[in-house]
Amino acid sequence: MMNDFLPINRKEMDARGWETVDFVLVSGDAYVDHPSFGTAIIARVLEAHGYSIAICAQPDWKNDRELAQYGKPNLGYLVTGGNIDSMVNHYTVNRKRRDKDYYTDGGVMGKRPDRATIVYSQWIRKFDPQAAIILGGIEASLRRFAHYDYWDDKVRASILMDATADLLVYGMAENTIVEVADALRAGIPVSEITYVRGTVWKTKIHENPSQTIVLPTFAEVKSDKQKYSESFMIQHRNTDAFTGLPLVEAYGNVRIIQNKPAFALTQDEMDWVYSLPYQRTFHPSYTYVPAIEEVQFSLISNRGCFGACSFCAITAHQGRMITARSTPSLLDEAKKITAMPNFKGYIHDVGGPTANFHQPSCQKQLTHGTCKHRDCLDPTPCPALEVTHSNYLDALRQLRALPKVKKVFIRSGIRYDYLMYDKDQTFFNELVQHHISGQLKVAPEHISNRVLRLMGKPPFELYDKFVKTYEAKNREYHKEQYLVPYLISSHPGSELKDAIELALYLKKIKHQPQQVQDFYPTPFTISTTMYYTEHDPYTGKPVYVAKTVKEKTWQRVLMQYANPKNQHLVFEALKQANRLDLVGYGAHCLIKPLPIRRSYDHSK
Repeated sequence: MMNDFLPINRKEMDARGWETVDFVLVSGDAYVDHPSFGTAIIARVLEAHGYSIAICAQPDWKNDRELAQYGKPNLGYLVTGGNIDSMVNHYTVNRKRRDKDYYTDGGVMGKRPDRATIVYSQWIRKFDPQAAIILGGIEASLRRFAHYDYWDDKVRASILMDATADLLVYGMAENTIVEVADALRAGIPVSEITYVRGTVWKTKIHENPSQTIVLPTFAEVKSDKQKYSESFMIQHRNTDAFTGLPLVEAYGNVRIIQNKPAFALTQDEMDWVYSLPYQRTFHPSYTYVPAIEEVQFSLISNRGCFGACSFCAITAHQGRMITARSTPSLLDEAKKITAMPNFKGYIHDVGGPTANFHQPSCQKQLTHGTCKHRDCLDPTPCPALEVTHSNYLDALRQLRALPKVKKVFIRSGIRYDYLMYDKDQTFFNELVQHHISGQLKVAPEHISNRVLRLMGKPPFELYDKFVKTYEAKNREYHKEQYLVPYLISSHPGSELKDAIELALYLKKIKHQPQQVQDFYPTPFTISTTMYYTEHDPYTGKPVYVAKTVKEKTWQRVLMQYANPKNQHLVFEALKQANRLDLVGYGAHCLIKPLPIRRSYDHSK
C-alpha cells in the first residue's frame, strides 16, 4: 500500500529503487493523495508525464537533513505553502493564533512556518544554491505582485523577491508545470524559461515582452494608495487567457514579469487529471489529517467562477472561465468512492467554487475570452448570460442512480441568483427533493444594498425572493429543510447602522449564526484593495472601512446579539449608533435593559 503513494522519505525512495528524483515537492501541508489537494494533483500529473517526484511534506525547515535525504533532484524543487495561505491558516482575523491546523496530522498547529513559501524557498536556496526553485499554490499565486499584507499592515513585495526563487507558476497549473518540466529536462536553464504562459519571472534585462503593460513601480504602490488601486485594477482586468497581456512591475533595477495567463483546461484534460491514481486519503504514516473529512467522499465537478464577489480571489487563481468535467468522468470517480471500505452511501458534495456553474457563462468566451470591463452577473446579469442547469442536473441524476449510493448532497456554494434566473425550475425542484442534507448553505453576505453593491452581490430583494421560493418548494415536497445564510461583518462599506440593520433582519427570521465571519483582507481581492485604500477601485469614490478592533467587534457581536456573553458589547454598539430604542422589552428590541451594576462600600 505504501508504494501506492508517492515517496515521502529516503526509505520509500529506496523501496522504489530510486537513487534520486526529478523533483522534490516541498509542501506546507501533510501529504494527502486526493485531488482536492494541489500537491497531489501536480505530483500525479508530473508522474503521469514520466517524472519522478518525492513529497517533502511539512519538513523541519531548520534541519538540512530533511532535504539531504532525497539527494539533489535532477531538475529542481517545487515549493507550495499548501492548500491555504499559511498566514490565513495560522491566524484569525483578529490576528490571534489558531489552535488547530486541519491540514496537519492530528490537527497539530506549528508544523509549518509563517509565510511558508518564502521560508522553504530560502532554506532550499541555502542548502542547494544552484538548484531551480519553482513556486506554486495559492500563497504564491495571489502574492505574485506587490500586495497589501493584512498581518504586516503594509504593502509587501512580490513573493518572488522575498523567496529567492527562479520562477512562479500561478493559477491551476497542470499544463504549465509540465511545460516547465519538459524545458528543464531538455536542458534549458531555468533562467531562460521566460516564455511559458501562467508563469512569473524576474530579470535585470531592460527589454519587455511585446504588448506589455507596465504597472506602477513597487515604490509607487507602496507610497501611493491611488497607484496601488490603479495597479490592482490592471491586474484584475488581465486574468483572462484570451485577453490578458503580460504585466511588468519594477523594483529598482529588477523587474517582475507576469506572462499571459494559461488557458483553462479543456473538459478532456480535466477529466484526465481527475482520473489519475489518487489514493483518496492521507499517507499511511499519519494518524488522521482532519481536512480529508469534508472531501474524501466528494467530487470536484468544475473550476472557475464568473460570480464576481469582491472578497473572493478565485478569479485571480482559477479564472472566470468555467471548465466542467463530463458526466462519465464524475461517474467513474464516484464508482471508486463507492468501492472504498468506509463509504456509507453518501456522496457529500458535487461542486466546485460555485456548484451550479457547470458551463461557460456565454459561448463567446470559448473563442474570445471573458469581457475585461463587464462582469457576467454584477451589477445585473449580462444580456449574453446563458442560464442552464441541464448538464449538472444530468450528472446528479446519474450519480444518485449508482448502486450503493443512498444520497448525493450539494454542500459547496449554490449561487442563488443564477438559480433564480433559470426559467426552468427543474433543477431547483430536484435540489430540494434530493440534494440537501437538512440545511442548504447560501451566501447573501449582507442585507444592505449599499454594502452588497460593494461586495459584488445581487440586491437583497432577490435573496428575499429566493428564500420565499425555497420555503414554498419545501412545503410542496413535504421537506423540513432550512437555509443557513453566510454573512460577513465589517466588509468595506459597512457602517454600524448597516450592522444593526443586519441584526434586525436576523431577529426577524429568528436565526442566530453560530459562527460569524468578520471580513478578512487577503491578497488579490477587490475588497482588500478597498480595505487598504479606503476607495472603490472601480469608481475612485471613498469607501467607509471599519478598521478599529472596537468597531469590528461591535459589527461582529451584533450578528450574535442574543448571546448573553455579547450583551454589554451590543449595548455599547447601540449606544454609539444612537439606537437605544432597540434596548427594552418590545418585540422590535434586540436586547433587554442590562442589569444595574451596584457598587459597594468595602470599608463597612
